[in-house]
Amino acid sequence: MYVMPKTSDFDYSFPKSIIANEPAAKRDHSRLMVLDRSRGTIDHKIFFDIVDCFSPGDLLVLNDTKVLPANIVGKKEGGSANIEVLLAKRIEGNTWECLVRPGKRLSVGSRIVFGDNEVLGKVREKLETGEQLIEFEGDLHGFMMKNGEIPLPPYIENVESRKSSVENRYQTVYAKTEGASAAPTAGLHFTPELLEKIKAKGVGITYVTLHTGLATFKPVYAENIEEHKMFFERYEVGPETILAIKKAKRVIAVGTTSVRTLETIAGQLSTGKLSTDFTTDQRIVGETDLFIYPGYKFKIVDAMITNFHFPKSTLLMLVSAFAGKDLVFRAYKEAMESGYRFFSFGDAMLIV
Repeated sequence: MYVMPKTSDFDYSFPKSIIANEPAAKRDHSRLMVLDRSRGTIDHKIFFDIVDCFSPGDLLVLNDTKVLPANIVGKKEGGSANIEVLLAKRIEGNTWECLVRPGKRLSVGSRIVFGDNEVLGKVREKLETGEQLIEFEGDLHGFMMKNGEIPLPPYIENVESRKSSVENRYQTVYAKTEGASAAPTAGLHFTPELLEKIKAKGVGITYVTLHTGLATFKPVYAENIEEHKMFFERYEVGPETILAIKKAKRVIAVGTTSVRTLETIAGQLSTGKLSTDFTTDQRIVGETDLFIYPGYKFKIVDAMITNFHFPKSTLLMLVSAFAGKDLVFRAYKEAMESGYRFFSFGDAMLIV
């Protein structure tokens, strides 16, 4: 009989030394752990060896979201103290869901001035979850491009002296569609040259867009994981991707964001609502709060590439749902003992 796991089942301890504070010298020179679910085996490779793990007819699905320099700093109107604002998700028009520090300085109706009155933000609502809805006036995008910073994970230390190089690496080489406040980090290991080698082997490459945000990194506080609520994240899947999925022998999702996007549209694919006679209106645009944890039955994804994730995170739960918790935790133990680097800039895992 299936027993619903608890959040504490996904806890593990780790030494601070395993946290990757910077990327590998070359993107595709990270280490790669290969988990075979059917055999229960664990193998060790270098990421550029991943091409040998693919076969003609496979389809690699990448998330082409692009991280915005969404950390901006302003001042409360009439005040002098800095207010840090992270634009986490566009709600509609010029209104964004934001993380604000210090958030207690602001109330509904408070105004934040950015630059020399270049942009003005007005607090429309303070949410129970701690975020604030802020409506902006002025050239927000231009101000971000000129003055904003890429929102790097808070556990990456000593960034200031190498910020530009680190921010450049916190973006996939195929990033295209602006809108994310965090990188889909499983894709950071790919280089243009490696992608060309993969294509040359007869492997298809296609893209989805899911603007990675708060949903991906929100901690799970409830011990009963069914009580955890994901934030909605916006996604888009084009007709060329839908057709490629239908033709693929094996669908390999790069990152948990690609997995969640594909599994979100699985119902539409399985019911035949999306035909093979594609027109522009076949593009699927929507929002997903899909939370995948053990017990979930995967419908599209046959294999996945991912990084090593934090304890008790929705990401670790998704990976455990795909590979089985026992195999995943055995792999994590072996990774720590073998000197693998963890989290956003860390090493990779291929699960087949």
